[in-house]
Amino acid sequence: MNIAIPVYDGVDMLDVAGPFEMFDWAGFEVDLVAAEPGLKKFRGRGFPFQVTKTFAEAVQYDAVWVPGGDPNALAGIIDDPERVYVSFLTAQADGAKYMCSVCEGAMLLAASGLLDFHWATTHWAFLACFPSLFPNVKVAQGHPRFVLDGRRLTGGGISAGLDEALMLISLLAGTELAREVQQNTQYYPDPPVHSAIPPTPAQCPVPAAALGCGSRVTPR
Repeated sequence: MNIAIPVYDGVDMLDVAGPFEMFDWAGFEVDLVAAEPGLKKFRGRGFPFQVTKTFAEAVQYDAVWVPGGDPNALAGIIDDPERVYVSFLTAQADGAKYMCSVCEGAMLLAASGLLDFHWATTHWAFLACFPSLFPNVKVAQGHPRFVLDGRRLTGGGISAGLDEALMLISLLAGTELAREVQQNTQYYPDPPVHSAIPPTPAQCPVPAAALGCGSRVTPR
């Protein structure tokens, strides 16, 4: 199985590294791809990392995993007049078995029109972005770790990507392999603290420059 993770400057580290680790233990081929090659930097104080494959060089993937990131980076991708990132997503959608997002990466998947008329979730702080930016997306109630609707798989905030990655492994290669990956990574969460997810803010955190963009392509 071939998985693409399309990255960009300001991307969330765990959205990329956590699922990458899970997919690697599953024996999947994983490509980090970007609009341009070179050093990219994770959000905040994250270290730089190298990307060698561009969107133009990418093959057809079995699944595409869209990570979240800094809201300003998301707005820049959404407002890009050349639509480079979202065009990569739409080009992959017909041949991919699953188009996936984790955390705020759902904003990029939605900007491509690929979440139109699908149930989806995202980080709790970004749920208001669906009705304000992408009204055709159907928002899953509550705060599920991930939502599967047809060939669309979306995840909640950052750490939900680990659960979602196991789900994708199960979908692509079977439950038994997903169990092996769970065992090899010793993924049995038992946090020392417990809290409730805060109420969703009324305002979308993506900068106003992206407001009103809506879905600009034919849904798939």
